[in-house]
Amino acid sequence: MYIPSYYQETDFSKLLSFMQHHPFALICSAGSGGLMGTHLPLVVEEREKKIILTSHMARPNPQWKEMESGAEIMVVFQGPHAYVSPSNYEMKQNVPTWNYIAVHAYGKVRMLPEKEEALRVLEKTIGTFEPAFYAQWKELTPEYIDAMVKGIMSFEIEVEKLEGKFKLSQNKRAKEKENIIRSFEHSGDDLAMKIAGEMKKL
Repeated sequence: MYIPSYYQETDFSKLLSFMQHHPFALICSAGSGGLMGTHLPLVVEEREKKIILTSHMARPNPQWKEMESGAEIMVVFQGPHAYVSPSNYEMKQNVPTWNYIAVHAYGKVRMLPEKEEALRVLEKTIGTFEPAFYAQWKELTPEYIDAMVKGIMSFEIEVEKLEGKFKLSQNKRAKEKENIIRSFEHSGDDLAMKIAGEMKKL
């Protein structure tokens, strides 16, 4: 990802937190079938100072067969984003742009093909996104759960490289940043208001 120095974010804790708060990501891979992408919710956790991403995809999805080859894959996490009008700048000689936050994680996949592994992944997913569902999960019939497990392929990704881009008008003048924040806050757009909040943290 192209990241000018003033937009680059390298703080491990900040990147980890961002990924955990925006866990619905795009998994990108390249193989004999060309480029492929799947949108999935991911469990993002830290283990022994490493970030581990855990998820599963439908077994008929051909991407997991490409991923198990051991080639590097990229996982794209995206947060709020908003259009920036040049009307916020002090000089007319300016153009529109877009503020956004994105994190790219790179690593290799370890497939978890065994039933017990798949069950652990499903229960970890439940525990992350809706712990209250666990009681209902335990009441599902073994036949139903077996059919579900047979229909998925679970996996883990150990992140080997992280890239964080927090494009929040860091290269603009203080007055212009204030104008942008104000315009976002009065836009009525949820994403723009969230970006305004992120800009205030800088």
